[in-house]
Amino acid sequence: MITMNISNLEQIEEFHNLQLTLRERWKTSEIFDKSEADILIIPSLSIDQGELQKIEGCEHYEERLLFSLIRLRNPRTRLIYVTSMPLHPSIIDYYLQLLPGIPFSHARHRLLLLSTYDASLKPLSQKILERPRLIAKIRQALRLDKAFMVCYNSSFWEAELSLKLNVPLYAAAPDLHIWGTKSGSREIFNHSGVPHPKGSNLVWNSPDLATAAANLWESQPILKRMVVKLNEGISGEGNAILDLQPLTDFAPGKSSHAQRVAAISDRFVNLRFQATKETWSNFSQRIPELGAIVESFIEGEIKRSPSVQGRITPDGKVEILSTHDQILGGPDGQIYLGCRFPADQEYRLQLQQLGLQVGEKLAEKGTLERYGVDFVTVDQGDGKWDIQAIEINLRKGGTTHPFMTLKLLTNGDYDLSTGLFYSQQGKSKYYIATDNLQNDHYRGLLPNDLMDIIAHHRLHFDTGTETGSVFHLMGCLSQFGKLGLTSIGDSPQEAEDIYNKVIQVLDLESSDEHIGDQLFSDYAFPITADSFGY
Repeated sequence: MITMNISNLEQIEEFHNLQLTLRERWKTSEIFDKSEADILIIPSLSIDQGELQKIEGCEHYEERLLFSLIRLRNPRTRLIYVTSMPLHPSIIDYYLQLLPGIPFSHARHRLLLLSTYDASLKPLSQKILERPRLIAKIRQALRLDKAFMVCYNSSFWEAELSLKLNVPLYAAAPDLHIWGTKSGSREIFNHSGVPHPKGSNLVWNSPDLATAAANLWESQPILKRMVVKLNEGISGEGNAILDLQPLTDFAPGKSSHAQRVAAISDRFVNLRFQATKETWSNFSQRIPELGAIVESFIEGEIKRSPSVQGRITPDGKVEILSTHDQILGGPDGQIYLGCRFPADQEYRLQLQQLGLQVGEKLAEKGTLERYGVDFVTVDQGDGKWDIQAIEINLRKGGTTHPFMTLKLLTNGDYDLSTGLFYSQQGKSKYYIATDNLQNDHYRGLLPNDLMDIIAHHRLHFDTGTETGSVFHLMGCLSQFGKLGLTSIGDSPQEAEDIYNKVIQVLDLESSDEHIGDQLFSDYAFPITADSFGY
């Protein structure tokens, strides 16, 4: 859990007053070709590090905000991007070469890359705060009257850094992070009239969790399963399924409340965890630290997991940005793997309305910038879907970077009347995106190898047709065999074809037989003593 470093009300008030300056700075940053803005990108994953470690390759997730480099297509924008460890130069070159109409050298001159050279398991913002000289260097590089700071999520580390730099943070204030937790989400849904599954209040120990589960079962005797959620879990990795089928002898009407609580408590050791290698022993120790809730599991033959994304501007306006159908995996479809844009036409306009209701309530609470709402929809026939909200994310989640990549590359617009995105040429755009394209055969591929493969097979994003794939999480590839990409097409089928071609090519290029054939052919140059300057 991220603890509060801003320790008194005076500092909190100072932080909020600094955020008020965003109203003018943010507006100018939205005006292409005319604004002058310095944007400080702090991609710190300032969340519970124990939960973060459940995501393989999480140390490279600071790369997910590299879509921000596409903002350099505005010739008057400057960017400072800070990471824990230096980024491979070819990764930076890859993003800068995506910029239409901007010379590479011009964009590179307006980009400052900084690193803490610290790979320890601490949030990046904390590492920066531990380095006064680095803070001074950042401050010196910024035009403070034109600067603002963006981040992956907002904690008291980011707030403290904002105050030290005297740069406003464009994100929800950290004292409002409760509305992005599992229990806080349920409260917002209640107050905004958004349908959601029955569930418990927040509890802080295993006995109370068992009691909450028994109470929920008694209120819904037909329940087959429940979801147990750590209050600050991410990407579904903090979720577990409690199967009630083995407990039928203790169902409501067949046993006493006390017997039911005891049976559920004994069953906790058999929870089906969504994170690999998770155990009840570890999970139960996190409950006093993070809190937990229990919630009804939504059953259904045809069931999907869409989401809606919005933002709250510094002047308090709520905007719907996008909808997606999420691609989920794990034992019970609880783990976020990727997404399709847009969500199904049968329910995406309803999602927009529900997302707007949530956004308006969040705005009342004082939150800013990105928010996402995850749903579960069940087909009820005749084009009708039961829609239930599951949770709110007050961070740049897995759907943020694909959509912003499309937005920044095409400079197009999202149409609320249709829920579609249109390029400046009037073409509707679609994509499939993932953070989890993973294969053990991909391990050992270096960033430069990926660039060779992209160039040889023409997998790149074509700025002329505005179709193709944009890659991210390239730093994960060599060690974890893991990669992210957004495949953009002019139809859902074209996006899927582009996505599948990437997989086919990577599978081919990483096969043992192909590597042996290619090492001294397509990409290789003659290796001689002269090659090394001897």
